[in-house]
Amino acid sequence: MPVFTINTNIPADKIPADFCQKTSKLVASALGKPESYVCVCVKAGLPMTFGGSSEPCASCEIRSIGAVGRDYNRSHASKLYPHLSQTLGLAGNRVYIEFIDVSASTMAFNGSTFA
Repeated sequence: MPVFTINTNIPADKIPADFCQKTSKLVASALGKPESYVCVCVKAGLPMTFGGSSEPCASCEIRSIGAVGRDYNRSHASKLYPHLSQTLGLAGNRVYIEFIDVSASTMAFNGSTFA
């Protein structure tokens, strides 16, 4: 059930049409989860600053039941940062990604929680 949310000041019309699909595949592969459970949400055109500058930036979250944490996050970051740079032109020093391990009992899908 990974959910990857990207909050960015990049205008919506600058987000490639296939960005969510490509990102979904990457998240599924990186986390070892079925893509059928991956959700990618881009909130574009937000008023944002990073380091006092309004140059392109992003604040992201990955929520997942497992597959995130101390033993995983460096590997995930090494895959996600190049993707964000290549597809959106975001410099790595203008992006935060927070990895959040959620309990199966706090996430629901199709009318029921995962636990």
